[in-house]
Amino acid sequence: MTVLQLSLDLSSADATRQLAMRIGTTLTPGDVVLLEGPIGAGKTHFARSLIQSLLPIVEDVPSPTFTLVQVYDGPKSEIWHADLYRLSAPDEVVELGLTDAFEEAICLVEWPDRLAELQPENALTLSFALAEEEDRRQLTLSATAPRWSDLFESLSE
Repeated sequence: MTVLQLSLDLSSADATRQLAMRIGTTLTPGDVVLLEGPIGAGKTHFARSLIQSLLPIVEDVPSPTFTLVQVYDGPKSEIWHADLYRLSAPDEVVELGLTDAFEEAICLVEWPDRLAELQPENALTLSFALAEEEDRRQLTLSATAPRWSDLFESLSE
């Protein structure tokens, strides 16, 4: 199994937004994006930017920290934004309907470690890390599914 990996330096919140919009254009129903990183690393900002770029009419995209899941009607499919921080067991993910959404929606999942063995093998993983400067972020993208190779190639240019 080949592991695709790419590291990027995001110099500002706007750079994160631009990357989210770019990745958003490549997503199709059944795509899962796993967002890793500490609190304040930019996961929700990335997800909010990506979701807003896909909606036909821009709307408020709140963090799903307390609701656990927010669902949006996108032009291609539903868009699910999940924050699993407060979950304690993978079976709670099934109760939310998230595993079904992995098959038919575009899913953005914060705190994907809570999925344990339920993590989809074809997912794109984005690992955010805080950098020394306040607005900078280090981002590592990784995937094993060949489906993501074109994205990695375009981002490497």
